Amino acid sequence: MSVVQVKNLKKSFQKHEVIKGLDFQLMDNKCIALLGANGAGKTTTLQMLSGLIKPTAGEIFFSGSQKGEDFRHLIGYLPQHPVFYEWMTGREFLEYAGKLSGLSKKESKMRAQELLKLVGIEEAKNRRIGKYSGGMKQRLGIAQAIIHRPKLVILDEPVSALDPFGRREVLELMGRLKKETAILFSTHILNDAEEVCDEILFLHNGRLVEAGSMEQLRDKHQQAKIDLEFKGDAASYAELLTAFVNVQSHAIVGNKISFFVKDIELAKTGFLKVIAEKNLPLLKFEISRTSLEEVFMRVVEK
Repeated sequence: MSVVQVKNLKKSFQKHEVIKGLDFQLMDNKCIALLGANGAGKTTTLQMLSGLIKPTAGEIFFSGSQKGEDFRHLIGYLPQHPVFYEWMTGREFLEYAGKLSGLSKKESKMRAQELLKLVGIEEAKNRRIGKYSGGMKQRLGIAQAIIHRPKLVILDEPVSALDPFGRREVLELMGRLKKETAILFSTHILNDAEEVCDEILFLHNGRLVEAGSMEQLRDKHQQAKIDLEFKGDAASYAELLTAFVNVQSHAIVGNKISFFVKDIELAKTGFLKVIAEKNLPLLKFEISRTSLEEVFMRVVEK
C-alpha cells in the first residue's frame, strides 16, 4: 500500500531551482534509499516531506490525510546531526519525546520501555545521553522518531558520521524497523543502501534520474563483469589481456582489474587461457554482478 505520493515537487531558493519536479511514491513496510552525491538535493527533499519547509510547487499526499491537512503527525524524522539533552537519561528523553508527540504520561513510559528494548539500548536506559557512543545516540534518535508510531520514518544520512561498528548497529536496526513502518533514508554511501534497502531513488542535480527495486535496476543496467586480482601492479597485465579477449571496457584499481564484457563464458575461457599460457600471477578470479555504485554512475552519465 502507498504511504505517500509525491507529484511534481519543486523547491527554489532565491530564484535558484534546487528540486526540479520529483514524482514518486513510497510503499508501506519498505526501506527506500534516496541516493545522490552531496548537493544533489537529498536533505531539501526530506525536509519538504517532513513538513519542515514548504515546496515552491507540487503536492505531497499522505494516505489517511486530507488535501491541505497537516501531515506531520504521520512522520517520524531524524536529522543528519541530531541534538540531545545530554544531561537526560535515554529513558527520560524518550518519555519526554513521547509526551511532545501527544502520548499520555502512561503511554510515553510504556512506549519508551518498548523502544529501548527494540533499538538495543535497554541496559543503558538510566545512563546519561552524554555518555552514549555515536551508534547508541543514533539508535536513540531513531527510537524518538518512531515513538508515536508514524506511517513514515525519515532519516537524513543516519550512518554517515558513525564508525564501522556504529554503522553496522544502525543498518541492522533499520532492517528490523521496516516490519513496522516505511523508512526513507538519504545517503551518499551506496554500499549501505545496497545492503539494507528494498527500493532506490537516484537523485542527481535536483532531478529523479532513476527509481526501482535493486532487481529492477540491475536487470535494466546489468553488464557482465569479471574481476581479476594480481600480485603486483595490474596495469601491466590489462593491455595483454585485452589484446586476446574482446572486452567492452575495463577499470583498474591497484592490483585489481574489472572487465565488462558481452559474452561472459567466452571472456572467462579467454582470460583463463591467456593467464595460464603467460603464467600471470593471478590471485583472484571472480565473476560478479554490477554494483549499485556502477549502476548509479551509469545512470548519471546518461
